[in-house]
Amino acid sequence: MGDAARPDPGPDRRQRRVGRRALILGGGAAVAGVGALAARDTLERWWWRMPGIEEPRVEGEVDHEGAEWIPASRANYRRASRPRDYSIDRVVIHMPEATYDITLQVFQDPGHGAATHYVVRSEDGHVAQLARELDVAYHAGHREFNERSIGIEHEGWADDPAYLTDAMYASSARLVAGICRRYGIPVDREHIVGHNEVPEVIRVCPGPHWDWDRYMELVRQA
Repeated sequence: MGDAARPDPGPDRRQRRVGRRALILGGGAAVAGVGALAARDTLERWWWRMPGIEEPRVEGEVDHEGAEWIPASRANYRRASRPRDYSIDRVVIHMPEATYDITLQVFQDPGHGAATHYVVRSEDGHVAQLARELDVAYHAGHREFNERSIGIEHEGWADDPAYLTDAMYASSARLVAGICRRYGIPVDREHIVGHNEVPEVIRVCPGPHWDWDRYMELVRQA
């Protein structure tokens, strides 16, 4: 039946019909508006996970005062924007089974596939930084731990306590204390762990001679 044959509903019914239609359209617009706001909020909270977006950085800048910048191969870590994209709540203590110089050389080899953020020298506690704390270094052998932690190598061998000098302990403790302050990491053995304590990883480092009681007290003092 054509529109011309339909009876005029009258002004009251026409007004109600238009009002109902406006309400439906308006409700749809409101829903769309809420969706747009939610989408914008999500983007604002997740923008740093989008490819190509990262925290500004200065080449050669270090996170620990006094550290020497000796960069690892880019193949051995992943650029990131921590702690915005991944929270940092762990420090992992390593022993490389090698000298300081050899450890640096290995981490600069793109074929090695691993590096820590820092290496501490036994003789004098000198600290080299190989990757920014912003970035995810491949040090733990466990993806989640890599993303949430900072790794520190200490020159020496797990079965040789001679490398565990007072200078290395003290320097490493200052380094870890600074990391814990920066990211609000509790100074305890749940959050400062040995590589051998990383889940699903079979390692001995830092080894049986690492004095955890002494080390944790030094970190607390620092």
